[in-house]
Amino acid sequence: MRRRRFLLQTAGLAGATAGLGLAGCGSAGSGATLDVLVASYDKSVGASLGDQWDKLIAAFRKKHPSIKVKLERVPFNKIDKTLARRVEEGREPDIAQSNIFAPYGEDDRLYTAGELFNISTQADFIRSFADAGTVDRELYGFPFLASTPRLFYNKELFRRARVGDAPASWDEVRAAAEALKAIGVKTPYGLQLGPEAAEDEALSWMLAAGGGFTDLVGYDFETQPNIDALTWLRDELVAGKLAGEAPAKLNRTDAYEQFLRGDIGMMIAHPVLMGAADQARLPYAHAPFPAKDGGTPAPIGLSDWLMAFKRNGHRKECGAFLDFLYSGQSAAAYGGSQSALPVTYTASDAVRDQPAQRPLWPFIDQLPQARFAPVGMRSWPDVRGAIRRDVGRAVLDNGDPVSVLKSLDDAAAKAEVAGTA
Repeated sequence: MRRRRFLLQTAGLAGATAGLGLAGCGSAGSGATLDVLVASYDKSVGASLGDQWDKLIAAFRKKHPSIKVKLERVPFNKIDKTLARRVEEGREPDIAQSNIFAPYGEDDRLYTAGELFNISTQADFIRSFADAGTVDRELYGFPFLASTPRLFYNKELFRRARVGDAPASWDEVRAAAEALKAIGVKTPYGLQLGPEAAEDEALSWMLAAGGGFTDLVGYDFETQPNIDALTWLRDELVAGKLAGEAPAKLNRTDAYEQFLRGDIGMMIAHPVLMGAADQARLPYAHAPFPAKDGGTPAPIGLSDWLMAFKRNGHRKECGAFLDFLYSGQSAAAYGGSQSALPVTYTASDAVRDQPAQRPLWPFIDQLPQARFAPVGMRSWPDVRGAIRRDVGRAVLDNGDPVSVLKSLDDAAAKAEVAGTA
């Protein structure tokens, strides 16, 4: 997935407490070696994630000289499959980064947060992100590379189109898109329903209509708010060519690049786009994504996850490493970046105390309200695949939102059955 070329730094991820974390971690694991599996990224924007890992590990070794760290980097688009293969072969790493943690938690392969962190560290994770990393009331997935999006727009294009403030309702989104189209903007609104991250775009619109992917008991796609959201997109944006030529094929990475070229007037984007836009000297601004009839809905949450496997018996060593990663000391060294947001209350407060980090404040303010796709369900990877494959069809000229949403419910039901087999 090329979209992750934009998520390149670990800065802003750390910040649980300034203390040592687990009692006794300072003497954990004499001569032990931690096997750490992480994703690697290119260097298209800013410093590479690999550089940040090297610095983090060097600092950790100074504090814990008895614990060695063996770092294995895997291309991001292969990290999930690589981890799954390692687990199947009985070669689990001690710590791994992935998009998927629920099956490993359900199968009792992972340490819980309670087995790794002290109570104050556990309580410091921002609740919305901790809830998303939970399986059967236990926190297994520790948020990493966290983000929430906002509505970005090109200020110069808005000025030329005589659009004033950022749209505050869907009617205003349509009106702004029509004005942008009138001055020749190729894609007034960048509707990212391509297979790279269609679930994020779709969930943003569904939440803004009062819907979502789940109810209190499980998946629930075919609801009136979700039907309304996809129908509105089909009839009010796509039909009028206000979302470009092929929104069902527009991927996030391509949308970011088109925004930087001035080909897209407005779109949902994450804070990492700010750094690229600053480098391109593009005049931009951002605002909360609007609810259908006005107001501010819950934003979506996005995160990778770290997890610690039990197989090698390195509980104390894993706890020491992860506690260091989420510590106040690491927050001071690596915190406050446009590539990712802090995932703890302590780190969030620290970033908000830094005037230089003011561009991140609106994103940080959204973190506690973030709503996630059901990443804590074993079936989610299969359901996500169905969304990426099918949801774009609902907004085509002859698209049928009801039929598509029903097919997603069917796909979810099959994935749930397969997950329990």
